[in-house]
Amino acid sequence: MRSIPESFVVFYKENILSYFNILKAYPIKILVLLIDISIVAFLIVKLIKAVKNTRAMQLFKGIAILIIATKLSEVLKLDILHFILSSVMTYGVIMIIVIFQPELRKTLEQIGSRGVKDIFEMDDLIIRSTCADEVVKAASRMSKEKVGALIVFEKDMKLTEIARTGVELDSEVSSELLINIFVPDTPLHDGAVIIRDNRILAASCILPITDKEDLDRQYGTRHRAAIGMSEQADCVIVVVSEETGTISLVIDGKIIRDIKEDVLLKELKRRLEREDNSQLSYLKAKIAKKIK
Repeated sequence: MRSIPESFVVFYKENILSYFNILKAYPIKILVLLIDISIVAFLIVKLIKAVKNTRAMQLFKGIAILIIATKLSEVLKLDILHFILSSVMTYGVIMIIVIFQPELRKTLEQIGSRGVKDIFEMDDLIIRSTCADEVVKAASRMSKEKVGALIVFEKDMKLTEIARTGVELDSEVSSELLINIFVPDTPLHDGAVIIRDNRILAASCILPITDKEDLDRQYGTRHRAAIGMSEQADCVIVVVSEETGTISLVIDGKIIRDIKEDVLLKELKRRLEREDNSQLSYLKAKIAKKIK
């Protein structure tokens, strides 16, 4: 059996060196190679951004380690280990699809919900939201009166199917309207409000409950529904507890409990009010030129 240095020497001669010889013979292939590398690098960056801070990120890390281990076992002639890892790689795809179906679906829907222009822009386009003040004002008042509330801000992934489970409103966002919606024993109080493009799309909507079993028992149905919805879509959710009056912010399956009003407003604006950086830079340069 070859030693590790010998194995790498053989790999270098048979693969890397022979490839560079081809490049020398056909210079045009260098340009093709550079384009190829650029496209792959770009797609990897976009993929990492799409799955960042999700369970899918851990999935990709595990796949990368598995691929490296499989290749090393082949190079080092560890036949039994290589057979096991190859088998896992072959049948593991089906297991991955089953186990990580929500994360994969979320990522694909996020890509599909954007236009071609949005996908290939280096700077993410972010939805503007000017109704955060009204939501925070409503949440603050409902918190003091211990009125339960569940408010979902739609982002890139459309929540049309979720909105159809409730009552369509298409109304302007105001703290008074939100408070009236969630007043107990009113027709629309039970369920979630969906906000799209600074308007209340629908109320009394049914959200999917998370299937996490390790959650604290203090989390009620509203919090579990908020976590479940944020696991399936890139939305931002505000929850007001009916039992304690605490306000929580839920993003990507993670919950920030007992968040203060000023912090909530800052977080909502940071996560919902975005600028196209290229356009912003252009406008700044234009303004600076006029001032001069």
